[in-house]
Amino acid sequence: MSYTRKELANFIVKKLQLHMDKLTDSYSSMSKIQHFYIDDLLPEDLAAAIYNAFPEPKSMSLNKTLREYKYIAAQMDQYDPVLEEIIYAFQMPEVVALISKIVGKDDLFPDDKLYAGGISLMGEGHYLNPHLDNSHDKERELWRAFNLLYYVSPDWKLENGGNLELWPDGVKGNSITLESKFNRLIVMATHNNSWHSVSPIKVDRTRCCVSNYYFATNPVDAEDSFHVTSFRGRPEQKIVDILLRGDAKVRNLIRKLFTKGIKETSHYYKKED
Repeated sequence: MSYTRKELANFIVKKLQLHMDKLTDSYSSMSKIQHFYIDDLLPEDLAAAIYNAFPEPKSMSLNKTLREYKYIAAQMDQYDPVLEEIIYAFQMPEVVALISKIVGKDDLFPDDKLYAGGISLMGEGHYLNPHLDNSHDKERELWRAFNLLYYVSPDWKLENGGNLELWPDGVKGNSITLESKFNRLIVMATHNNSWHSVSPIKVDRTRCCVSNYYFATNPVDAEDSFHVTSFRGRPEQKIVDILLRGDAKVRNLIRKLFTKGIKETSHYYKKED
């Protein structure tokens, strides 16, 4: 089964168009962490083929810290072509235009460098602690505006863990769980208050996700300010929370002193000129 990004984008466009009013209403009804989701985004056999194309974890980069525990990859020319095609299908102008219409923001730009985007794979015991995504793109010229998460693990159940959690009242409040359901796309706004996490995975299975970010000339929230990716501990992780808050303060200070950081991130798609 082989599809181009244009063909994949056509599937996405048709699905979004079919539910435009519902998605727009859902997004606009959110007062804090704005988001919407849509199920059965692609034909089921195609979504399964994307899952089956995911690489072995050993060929990906492992992030294992107090902040997170997961495998990631952005150098897409190393993997099955369908993975690159589905990532860039979400960046096709017609898809960006429809999502822009749903969220009511017309200055969105997809990120062809896949800065912190690409694919991720999480297995038993993996997690992503509550955090705010860094506020800007790789060049620190545009604001990070939306996170697009497309889940492709068949028969994924809520009780497996590995679900997206939103913390609209901060990490000391209650979280909202959005299931990482097979063939589901979640689009969420990213700003200074969009705390989110991934619950620990409780089963011996892999949860696979295709990730994209949209950037914008202006922030989603006019009150936003520059920040690096900032992590917190979960409500029960008192010591971890102290350590992660200190870590965020230090990294924010470094980025204020060194605009591009001390060391360039390696998590982006390095394309040949």
